[in-house]
Amino acid sequence: MQALRPVILVATLVLAAGAAQAGEHQTTVTGPNGRTATRTVERSGGEVTDTTTGPSGRSRVRQVSRSASQTTAAIAGANGATSSRVTERSASGSTTTLTGRRGRSGTVTTQR
Repeated sequence: MQALRPVILVATLVLAAGAAQAGEHQTTVTGPNGRTATRTVERSGGEVTDTTTGPSGRSRVRQVSRSASQTTAAIAGANGATSSRVTERSASGSTTTLTGRRGRSGTVTTQR
């Protein structure tokens, strides 16, 4: 059972996201040693900010912005590393560019 607790903690945080409703939702999970992790999700229109703070106080932040023609997502890890994804949509298809934490990027284009 002890080995399953970290898995249960992560699963609880993932499932706590719930339905896409405007506003702020917060979930705190306490582990077997009394240490807590907190996930806060803020939604407004096409914007989502998801912050997860672990037991050591370090945070990971994910920000997503959506519109009819574009979706942008960025993640900043607890160590300061960042990565992003930008998808641009049009009637002829879409282009997605991923940029990793070391600045390397790749692009995929899909035609309709």
